[in-house]
Amino acid sequence: MEDEGIHNRIEQLVAEEHELYERGAQGGLSEGEHRRLDSIKVALDQSWDLLRQRRALREAGRDPGAASVRDPEVVEGYEQ
Repeated sequence: MEDEGIHNRIEQLVAEEHELYERGAQGGLSEGEHRRLDSIKVALDQSWDLLRQRRALREAGRDPGAASVRDPEVVEGYEQ
């Protein structure tokens, strides 16, 4: 996936995340909506990580296409 596609995916996820937060503020979320919110957070972390990998590869003169989506356990274990 190219950078633009990753950015588009991030924008979609952020929009859905904001929608769920707004819905939650207006009366709470169902269990399924809470699970979806959790999965969105992981997908966002994976997407940002993928962009960082692609940028690092590009800056090192390597093929950014060699970057891959890392497992949730990996990206969720990063310290911020």
